[in-house]
Amino acid sequence: MRRKKIYFILPGLTFGGAERIIFTILNHLDYEKFQPKLILFDKIGFPVNELNKNVEVQELGIERIRYSIFKILPMIWKEKPDIVFSGWGEISAFLSPFIPFFKKTKFLARETNVVSQHVTRKEIRFFYKFYNNYNKIICQSDDMMNDLVENFKIKKDKLIKINNPVDFNFIEEKLENATKPESYREGYKNVVAIGNLSERKGFDNLLKVFVKLKQHKVLLHILGDGRDREMLHQMKQNLELENVIFYGVQKNPYPFLKFADLFVLSSRYEGFPNVLLEAGACGTYALANNCKGGIHEIIQPKINGEISDIENHEEFATKILEILEQNHDSEAIKNSIQSRFSKEMILEKYFEVFHQV
Repeated sequence: MRRKKIYFILPGLTFGGAERIIFTILNHLDYEKFQPKLILFDKIGFPVNELNKNVEVQELGIERIRYSIFKILPMIWKEKPDIVFSGWGEISAFLSPFIPFFKKTKFLARETNVVSQHVTRKEIRFFYKFYNNYNKIICQSDDMMNDLVENFKIKKDKLIKINNPVDFNFIEEKLENATKPESYREGYKNVVAIGNLSERKGFDNLLKVFVKLKQHKVLLHILGDGRDREMLHQMKQNLELENVIFYGVQKNPYPFLKFADLFVLSSRYEGFPNVLLEAGACGTYALANNCKGGIHEIIQPKINGEISDIENHEEFATKILEILEQNHDSEAIKNSIQSRFSKEMILEKYFEVFHQV
């Protein structure tokens, strides 16, 4: 039986949520049925040495996404893969007008955000007029699907919802022999937040919330880096927030999650937040901002977390204090996530799509 050639396209450069999903898919494909190739703009930041040896990797050596199509299109024309899987929204947008020229190749897009909120530049939004050219578009949440239908006129039969998976085995390995971070002080409640330091993640709001908690023995630990780093550090200084600690990117963030008393998601919008799933996989209760991006699909109120409006700083601060006074069943939290978002369940849905197109 001939194996299906399937090409996965990613920028590389970082190893965030979208990259981790593709990485997991690549390492669990049935290599007797599929011949996978990963196309990266740049290998920097992507753990290619941890990929299965059956995965071919090609580096394009480019930096700008918009120029990628000049290398990707000739490659598809020459090598004629059965499936092209675009794992990044902007790449998917730029590819979409050219899909009709490749009659024998099926094109899949994995949308990574609620597009109307994430894509603001007109020249990129223009390309979403051609998004119906895709054979299937994989969305991570109902919010994402509804946005594409209502705001971009995407046909409903083009859309498939597949939530993000959680790799419990991977997290358990990372937590083997884990100890409480030294900065988690005794006698204090420790709240953790993780994400790129950018406007969309809403850390500015979270700092304003912690102004309300100065008189309480509550510490906020923020893991991550990004373009707003200096602004947020300055904001911390201006607000005299001695109860907030910035760490930068941590190679292993899972002990911070496991030993936290609470995980907070402060985002203004999301795609389908992996970090919220991972907090649950570590058995840690969550408080999430009421934003678009699958939050209501992940949070089971009073079981694995709660939802509140972070723009109301006083109310959000009060909610943090209320939760910190409660006891939560870490096994029930883990089960809430594993029963709905386990790696095995989610990967099966992806493989079904690959077989059907």
